[in-house]
Amino acid sequence: MKKTVSMTINGSPQSHEVEPRLLLVHYIREQAGLTGTHVGCDTGQCGACTVLVDGQATRSCTLLAVQAVGCDVTTVEGLSQDGKPHALQQAFMSCHGLQCGFCTPGMLMSAAALLRENRDPSEADIVDALEGNLCRCTGYVNIVASVQEAARLLREGSRR
Repeated sequence: MKKTVSMTINGSPQSHEVEPRLLLVHYIREQAGLTGTHVGCDTGQCGACTVLVDGQATRSCTLLAVQAVGCDVTTVEGLSQDGKPHALQQAFMSCHGLQCGFCTPGMLMSAAALLRENRDPSEADIVDALEGNLCRCTGYVNIVASVQEAARLLREGSRR
């Protein structure tokens, strides 16, 4: 029996009838049409599906869509505003924090959650915040540098 699921995604109200067992990641991609959130391992191990649920970094492959009813969800598409990249997106580009890009949406969302709480994170804080996000390309050095650069940009008042 289908259930009606209603939530806000990137500031836009969403409401769809879905199977109760539908994962949030599939709801975001299939019902909301936002494909920036990647499906990786389907077990919460890789972090590619990380989104913000009520401001908290959450693995969307471990949460049912019905569990997010009434929540405010932010996906990687919601980071930029008015066509301008978020400081994290800008820093990932300028500091070469991405290569193949598969892990990037999850890395960005985990880093966004960190920077909402801590505008001046230490390297250890960044490593800890990104601990559950796997990257097979960069070795994390440029990813950490990207988050450090984004923190600097945000402290200076650039791009949220």
